[in-house]
Amino acid sequence: MQKIHAAITAVGGYVPEYVLTNAELEKMVDTNDEWITTRTGIKERRILKGEGLGTSDMATKAVEQLLSKRGIDPMEIELVICATTTPDMQFPATANVISDKVGMKNAFGYDVNAACCSFLYALTTGAQFIETGKYKKVVVIGGDKMSSIMNYEDRATCIIFGDGAGAVLLEPNTEGNGVMDSILRSDGAGRAYLHQKAGGSVKPATVETVMNKEHFVYQEGQTVFKFAVKNMADVSAEIMERNKLASEDVAWLVPHQANLRIISATGERMGVPEEKVMINIQKYGNTTNGTLPLCLWEWESKLKKGDNLILAAFGGGFTWGATYLRWAYDGQ
Repeated sequence: MQKIHAAITAVGGYVPEYVLTNAELEKMVDTNDEWITTRTGIKERRILKGEGLGTSDMATKAVEQLLSKRGIDPMEIELVICATTTPDMQFPATANVISDKVGMKNAFGYDVNAACCSFLYALTTGAQFIETGKYKKVVVIGGDKMSSIMNYEDRATCIIFGDGAGAVLLEPNTEGNGVMDSILRSDGAGRAYLHQKAGGSVKPATVETVMNKEHFVYQEGQTVFKFAVKNMADVSAEIMERNKLASEDVAWLVPHQANLRIISATGERMGVPEEKVMINIQKYGNTTNGTLPLCLWEWESKLKKGDNLILAAFGGGFTWGATYLRWAYDGQ
């Protein structure tokens, strides 16, 4: 019997129309274009504007695009996993909301939240349902409306994040293409350095927590940077060694778009030249769980069947990981 792998067979993506440039941020907070660009590599980011719009609205557009590309009915989808740190509501799951909006009425769904690593975790989880033969069509979404938890008076964080969503369709593959291996890690001690202080069960929302701006992202940048540089690079190198991949075997590195210096350090550690590294942080910033699928979406036309891809991410918690993926089709 041939081994079943979970292959990505279609990709969809969406970024909002509104562009927040560094020049605009200079008017909002004490910063400047040179400072932002030098430290992060970011020039602009997209922001979802409009009353009552959330993560599900961006994700819905990405999924609808994906289904249209693949030419399949929403009713064929059996499972929806949404990787997000900014769900529409505390409950129900944003995956359920997306399923309703898209018309995926035969699917069950749930959310995964492991900060910026959620998409990798969700992709690995979704792959298991395909590999066991349980399901034939699984949608994995990564998306965040980070502007909803941004303090635009905090120059340490507001310059980094943007909004966006991407989605992939997983289907069975017996040609040896698909999700080949994953190494996923976490260390809860890192929660002290990157978190949202209030809004959970430990510190529910009150007038005081709102007035104290405790529902926004809190980050100790230097500590997070050092941990991210080491661990994202280490796990990427580890998955190459485990699968006996030399740097020339890797067609593309797909890194989480958190910081250009972290991306560069990961590529250097792997021995992958810059021209084989997917980078769009300059125009989208860090869309948290949207970064990896948005990279696949933008580079889809350049991907070839059999290409070896390494997906790598790092997030609050701390969480980090790498996935070895063999691409299953020639880009359109």
